[in-house]
Amino acid sequence: MTTTTIIYIIIALIIALFLALFQYKFREKKKLTGIYILLFSLRTLTIFGVLLLLINPKFRQSTSYNVKPNLVIAVDNSESIEHLGRTESAKNFLSDLKNSQELNNTFNVEYYTFGSKLNQSDTLNFKENKSNLAMVFDRLEEVYNSDVSPTIVVTDGNQTFGRDYVLASRSFKQQIYPVILGDTTVFTDLKIQQLNANRYSYLNNRFPVEVIAVYNGSENVNTKLNIRSGSAIVYSQPLQFSGNKNSEVVSFTLSANSVGIAKYSAEIVPLEEEKNKINNYKEFAVEVINQKTNVAIITDIIHPDLGTFKKSIESNKQRSAEILKPNEFLSRLNDFQMAIIYQPKQSFKAVLDAVENAKMNKLLVTGPSTSFQALNSFQSNFQQEITNQTEDYQPVLDNNYSIFNIDKIDFNDYPPLKSEFGSLTFTQPLQTILYKSINGIKINEPLLATFEYGNSKEALLNGEGIWKWRAQSFRSTGDFEAFDDFFGKLIQYLSTNQPRSRISVNYESIYRETDEILITAQYFNKGYEFDGGAVLNIVLKNKVTDETSTFPLVINASNYQIDLSGLLSPGDYDFTVSVSGENLSRSGQISILDYNVEQQFLNADVNRLNQLATNSNGKSYFIDNSSSIINDLINDSRYATIQKSNKNIVPLIDWKYLLAIIVLSLASEWFIRKYNGLI
Repeated sequence: MTTTTIIYIIIALIIALFLALFQYKFREKKKLTGIYILLFSLRTLTIFGVLLLLINPKFRQSTSYNVKPNLVIAVDNSESIEHLGRTESAKNFLSDLKNSQELNNTFNVEYYTFGSKLNQSDTLNFKENKSNLAMVFDRLEEVYNSDVSPTIVVTDGNQTFGRDYVLASRSFKQQIYPVILGDTTVFTDLKIQQLNANRYSYLNNRFPVEVIAVYNGSENVNTKLNIRSGSAIVYSQPLQFSGNKNSEVVSFTLSANSVGIAKYSAEIVPLEEEKNKINNYKEFAVEVINQKTNVAIITDIIHPDLGTFKKSIESNKQRSAEILKPNEFLSRLNDFQMAIIYQPKQSFKAVLDAVENAKMNKLLVTGPSTSFQALNSFQSNFQQEITNQTEDYQPVLDNNYSIFNIDKIDFNDYPPLKSEFGSLTFTQPLQTILYKSINGIKINEPLLATFEYGNSKEALLNGEGIWKWRAQSFRSTGDFEAFDDFFGKLIQYLSTNQPRSRISVNYESIYRETDEILITAQYFNKGYEFDGGAVLNIVLKNKVTDETSTFPLVINASNYQIDLSGLLSPGDYDFTVSVSGENLSRSGQISILDYNVEQQFLNADVNRLNQLATNSNGKSYFIDNSSSIINDLINDSRYATIQKSNKNIVPLIDWKYLLAIIVLSLASEWFIRKYNGLI
C-alpha cells in the first residue's frame, strides 16, 4: 500500500467523522451520549466503508506451498524384452518403485510405456513390435521442459526404428537413469544384419540382392549363405569369419522368371552353439511385372519443373521418364505410353497431332511461355482468353474430386503457380482437382483438372512453378512422399485407358509383418460421385491354408480403409473388396513377410545406455542390482522439495466482508433509530 493511499484513507476517515458529526451534533442537535454515540459510530463506519470502496486500496497477499520434483518412469514394452527373458525383472522393478513409500513422498511419480509410441500407462504386455527410444525423449521434452524431472528408462537399449536416441537425448534437459534389461555376457552369434533388394523387377530380367552378414565371436568359423525360393536353393555361397573378420557383404543377382510376387528366404546356416538362431533368417520378396510405363516430357525450354516431373515419376520404380525436344519425341513415339507436353508453342502442332492419332493420354502444362493463340487453334477441348498478362494463383483442393483418392497432401501452404490471366472455358465435361485462388478468394476456374473424351484421358495443369510444390512437400514433412504420391496417382490415371470403375482399391503388394498394413478403397455412385454411405467388406484367403477372414472397411474422410496390422499371420493372401447390395468388387493379392525385428537381438545395448546416462549427468543400473536406484534418487540434493510462494495484489473491492459490514451497520442504525422512535 502506497503513502498516497494511506493519506486518502486518513482523509476518508476524517470526512466520515465529520459527516456523522454533522448528522447528529449539528443537524439533529443531539448530545453525543448513550445511544447517540452508538448511532454516530455506525454512521461513521458506514460512510468510511463507502469511501474505502471508492479509494479501493490494494493489499499484497502471500501464500506458500511445496513443490516436489517429478520422477518420470518409461518402460520398454516391446517384444525384445520378452525375447531376452526379462519380462518378470521389468515387472518386479516397476512394482518395487510403486511400493516405495519414501520414493512416492519425495517425487510426483509418472509412469509411461513405449514401443512405436509413448503411452501414459503402467500396464505391461511386451507386445509392441517396434521400439523408438528417440521418440520417448522428444515427447517427454514437450511435457517436462521446465520442471525438475529425472527420468528412469527401463529398456534393453535395442531400438528398431527412429533416429539415434543418444543424439536425440542431447536436447533432453533432464538427468536420465537407464535401468538395463540385460547383461554384458557375449554370446557367439551369426546374423543377417541387413538385406537389400529391389521391390520390383521386370519379367526375364535379373535383379540385384545384397546381404550383410555379421559374426559376433572370436573363433574361426565356417558357414554358408543360402537363398531359397520355396524348397529350392537358388543361390549359395560359403562364408568364413574370425575374430578379425566379423562381417561380409555378399552381392549377387537373381532371375525374375514369372509375373507376380516372388518370395525368397535368406539363411546363414547357424552354428551349434548359437543362442539366437532367429536372426540367421530373413525373408524378402520381389514383385515381377511385365510392363513399365515410359513417360515422355516434351519441351523446348529449360525449366526446373521438368526435373520435378522426372524425379516424381521415377520415384515409382515401375515408371521412367525422359525429357525430349519435339522432334526427338516424334522419332520415338512408339517408345512411350504417355506424354507430358510442357508449355507448347507453334512448333508443337505435330506433337499434339501425333499424340492424338496414337490415342496417347497426356498432361498438358501451360504457363507464361505458352503460345495460347497456337494452343487454342491446335485443340478444341478448352480455350484460354489471351490477355498477355500473368497472375500468381494459389491452389485450392476440391474435396469432391472422385476419380482417385487425394488424402496425403495439404495444399493450404503451397506456393502459387504463374498462369495466364483471363478466363478458361472447357468444351468437355471435367473434374477439377485444384481451383485457382487469388488473395484467399477462390475463383471458379481450374488450376488442375482432368477430363475424358472418346477413349482418351487428358489433364491440364494451368500454371508454371510446380517445382516449388515438391520443395514445399519436403519442407513440410521432411520428404517428397506426399507430393510424389499425389502426382503418381495422376500419372497412374493417365497411363491407362482402362474404363473407369465405380470401385478402386489402393494397397502395396508386399508388407513386412511389422509394417502398417493399410488397404484403402473408394466407392462411387452411378453418377461417379463419392458415396460415403455404402458398406464395404474385404475377404482375405490364405493361399496355403485356404482359411478366410472377413473385415469391414470403415469410412475415413474421402475413402474407406482397413488396417490389418497384427490381424494376419505372415503368408500370401488373395483378397476381394466388395460392396454390399451391389455387384461390384475388386480383387488383388498381398504378401506378408515373416520378419520380427524385435527378435533379432541377443544382448542389451549396454554401451549406448551407459553413454546415455553419462551425457545427461545421470547413472545407469543393471536390472539385477537396481535396488540402489531408489536410495540414490531420494538422497540426491538436486531433487529436494522446493518451497515456493505466490504474491498476489488483492484490491479491497474484492473483499466481500466490507460490503457486509456496510450493509450491517446501515441496517443496525436504521433498526436502533426505529426502535427508539427517532424516525
